[in-house]
Amino acid sequence: MRIAIASDHAAIDLKAELRDWLIEQGHEVADLGPESTDSVDYPDFGYKLASVVADGTAERGVALCGSGIGISMSVNRNPALRCALVSEPLSASLAREHNDANCIAMGARLTGSDMAKACLAAFLETEFADSLPDGTGRHQRRVDKLSNPEV
Repeated sequence: MRIAIASDHAAIDLKAELRDWLIEQGHEVADLGPESTDSVDYPDFGYKLASVVADGTAERGVALCGSGIGISMSVNRNPALRCALVSEPLSASLAREHNDANCIAMGARLTGSDMAKACLAAFLETEFADSLPDGTGRHQRRVDKLSNPEV
C-alpha cells in the first residue's frame, strides 16, 4: 500500500520510527517531512498530507504532532479526507470500518511507539464495512455526508 506520513517537529522521532516500520511491513512510504526538530507549523504538513491522499498519490495517510489534534484538524480541512484522531487500536479499526477513514492522526506526546504501531496496523488491516460483500450501505450514506455537508 502507498502511505504518506507527515508530522510537526514534536513528532519527528515517532514519524521516523513509524516510517521505518511501515517499510519493513512492505509498504511504499512517502515521508512528507519535516526533516528536523526545528519548529514548524503543523497545518503546513497537514495540508501537504491531505493533498497527497486526495489526489491519489497515497492511498492512506498518517498525521502526527504533539497531541494529534492540530494536525488532524488541518488534514480534515480537505473535503476528500477523513482523518481520525486515535489512541488505541479499536478506534483505529472502527475509523476504517464505519467511517472509511483514509488518514489517522496520533499524538507523539500521548501515544508510545508500540501503541502507535498497533493503531497503525489495525487501521491498515481493516476494510470499510460497505466495501465488504455483505455491506448494508448505511455507512456509505454517512461517509458521503462528511464530504458534502449541508451546513
